[in-house]
Amino acid sequence: MLDDSLKTQLAAYLQRVTQPVELVASLDEREASAEMRELLSEIAELSPLITARFDGLDRRRPSFSISRAGADMGVRFAAIPMGHEFTSLVLALLQAGGHPPKLEAEVIEQIRSLEGDFAFETYMSLTCHNCPDVVQALNLMSVLNPRIRHVAIDGGLFQDEVEQRRIMAVPMVFLNGQPFGSGRMEVHEILAKIDTGAAARDAAKLATKPVFDVLIVGGGPAGAAAAVYAARKGIRTGIVGERMGGQTLDTLGIENYISVLETQGPKFAAALEAHARAYGVDLMNGQRVAQLDAPASGPVRVRLDNGAVLQGRTVILATGARWRNVGVPGEAEYRNKGVAYCPHCDGPLYKGKRTAVIGGGNSGVEAAIDLAGIVEHVTLIEFAPQLKADAVLVEKVRSLPNVTLILNAQTTEIVGDGQKVTGLRWKDRTSGTEQLVELAGVFVQIGLVPNTEWLKGTLELSKHGEIIVDAKGATSLPGVFAAGDATTVPYKQIIIAAGDGAKAALSAFDHLIRHSAAA
Repeated sequence: MLDDSLKTQLAAYLQRVTQPVELVASLDEREASAEMRELLSEIAELSPLITARFDGLDRRRPSFSISRAGADMGVRFAAIPMGHEFTSLVLALLQAGGHPPKLEAEVIEQIRSLEGDFAFETYMSLTCHNCPDVVQALNLMSVLNPRIRHVAIDGGLFQDEVEQRRIMAVPMVFLNGQPFGSGRMEVHEILAKIDTGAAARDAAKLATKPVFDVLIVGGGPAGAAAAVYAARKGIRTGIVGERMGGQTLDTLGIENYISVLETQGPKFAAALEAHARAYGVDLMNGQRVAQLDAPASGPVRVRLDNGAVLQGRTVILATGARWRNVGVPGEAEYRNKGVAYCPHCDGPLYKGKRTAVIGGGNSGVEAAIDLAGIVEHVTLIEFAPQLKADAVLVEKVRSLPNVTLILNAQTTEIVGDGQKVTGLRWKDRTSGTEQLVELAGVFVQIGLVPNTEWLKGTLELSKHGEIIVDAKGATSLPGVFAAGDATTVPYKQIIIAAGDGAKAALSAFDHLIRHSAAA
């Protein structure tokens, strides 16, 4: 299962294991069970503190548990955790083996203090780049608290369960047998849902924060760059947002950030966070912002959903953007029931089925190309008369025998049977005739919409909802700046957002100097 290079790397990591770890597998006659036996045997050979047994009695086969010897840890993989989940496997081994997790002490204590019994099941795919964050968070919680159990289930390996539970998007999490959440989730988000007192404690803690010199809303490339540039000036800097990394967390490959030949979105996001922390930036993760108040004098106030109010002598808005919806009947009803937005994550769930992609730009054409290697057939629907993607992508997609291109077409409805998607209706924009395409999944890839709804009526926005900024990143409110995909700056690219963030920080610092001098 593991080549020599990977064995060498894993052996080096496993040197950090300080306490004995037991791997207990429950196997059957399937080929996947033989692969799991081989993988666990190879792991056990790499460390004298790790042992593997194959006499487990779990109902899911193949599956295996990871536990510290003599302890009762609820970490289980009903999967052969390679691909994106190999890191999840390594971290589970290290944490079960006594290696301390990279998590704030207060969060660790919060997990250990949770009352109640929590049995989590996460359905994932090995090609999903959003799944590892969920798997790793729940595994860690299971290591820290014996009343928390977690099993990571490869949907491709347990297709009967996927069909029975009507899972059409990953990651999909169940808690005690009931749907808990879907999509990327981090520890803070999970705790906020199961620890009923967390919001009030967070609000009380945040309310004690002194005034920031620069308060940044949003932790994507723009926000992180702004934080680094501001903190390097020696001024009090904070970032408040839902998650560090922003939309890069949902990006599979990054190959156009100058000086970085190739990286993955989650890795890039982790580097953003590490860089900000290195400069002592106060990171306030897992917080949703609700309101901005910029009085004529005094600090700008940012109110959070939990009621806490943060203050900044200057504020930089870097709230980014999200996937745009088609806005047709059936889209909301069948979200995660056949309507998806991440072909890398959810594509494997449609193996051998018919799908559609809405959107003929780079994202849409790339999605069609990726899906063509997995599904039976892809119908690519584009509103304009021509595909808008790069020529090399257009040439590639036109060469694929199981991709049908429908141009100059308007999607009018996503059709389902009440449980899942069964088809898509589209209208020929020339003739006006409508047709129905029978399929199992629809992937929406039609661009971005800025995360600025909460700012309406507060500062000047464009007709597209973008924050209007000048050449220095200043908004219509004194002391309030903006950067990145949420603004009117053209070309929504990571490197442009990062440059915008740096510019906004320098502008904010200049504002502070001039304001102080005037005072």
